[in-house]
Amino acid sequence: MPASLKLVAVFVCTNLIASAQSSAPAAPAQTPAAPTAAPQAPAQPEFVRQGQQLIRDGKIDDAIALYRKTLEASPDSLAANNAMGVALDLKGQGADARKYFAKAIEVAPTAQARASATRAVAMSYAFEGNCKKAIEQEQKVIDYYAQQQDYFQQGEVADEAARVCIDAGDLDSTAQWYQTGHDLGLREPDIKPDRRDLWDFRMEHALARIAARRGNKAEAEKHVAAAKAILDRGTNPQQAQFLPYLVGYVAFYGGEYKVALGELQKANQNDPFIQCLMAQTYEKLGDKEKATEYYRKAAATTNHNPPAAYAQPFAKKKLAQAN
Repeated sequence: MPASLKLVAVFVCTNLIASAQSSAPAAPAQTPAAPTAAPQAPAQPEFVRQGQQLIRDGKIDDAIALYRKTLEASPDSLAANNAMGVALDLKGQGADARKYFAKAIEVAPTAQARASATRAVAMSYAFEGNCKKAIEQEQKVIDYYAQQQDYFQQGEVADEAARVCIDAGDLDSTAQWYQTGHDLGLREPDIKPDRRDLWDFRMEHALARIAARRGNKAEAEKHVAAAKAILDRGTNPQQAQFLPYLVGYVAFYGGEYKVALGELQKANQNDPFIQCLMAQTYEKLGDKEKATEYYRKAAATTNHNPPAAYAQPFAKKKLAQAN
């Protein structure tokens, strides 16, 4: 890997990779999910489950109070520090959140747990739209998986960094990191054809979005066609769900808002990024009521992953401007 790349959450409350404290990797909205799952996460402590429910109920301050009480009794609790960090990110207090993630890294009992907490720091920066800082943290996670000779997870994390960057509008870094993820993934020993197709599909998916963001409609549509051709091989049928999202994304940035809406309605309706993009589409179509409805859905996400990191702050800002 070039020296320039030597830079790349634990969401105990929802989903970033399944590891020590349930963190979710690649985001389904912009980085198609992998066909194989990460290691199974252990059961969460009861206070974490209670905090999750409070956050889902919109009682984030109560969840923070619960985590704070737990930390007063057990300041070295990995789960409590991670949970507090996530809650503070959701509240828009990233600097404070990262203090708890730093403590989680300090007390983590294993290298994997440290990597997972480091990934949460990357997501914390993602909530602030800080591509550069997120990459610095993701590189540390890539370095951990490099030591494990786990090329698939290295590719996953590089794609996650790219995902943060495209949402932050840094398209050059986006292209660089998606290419890095693709190349790392393909280094998997004895890689099977379906896995190779997966990485190629992801790359075409990414290139289509990058071209759309740059206003190059013809280039974007070329990559959409290439992505569809890979899907048509039938080696990764579970990836088909990401095609309507891609077509809708390209149509939105091409100014074809009715087409975009029709495609996005076929995508994952529980994904906060999809909800946010649908809200933007409704805005373009002049339907403020539906736009507000979808911004509210996106703003209510409790996830700590790339789709939420972009959509939740953006939607909250939109709603505040409307009031």
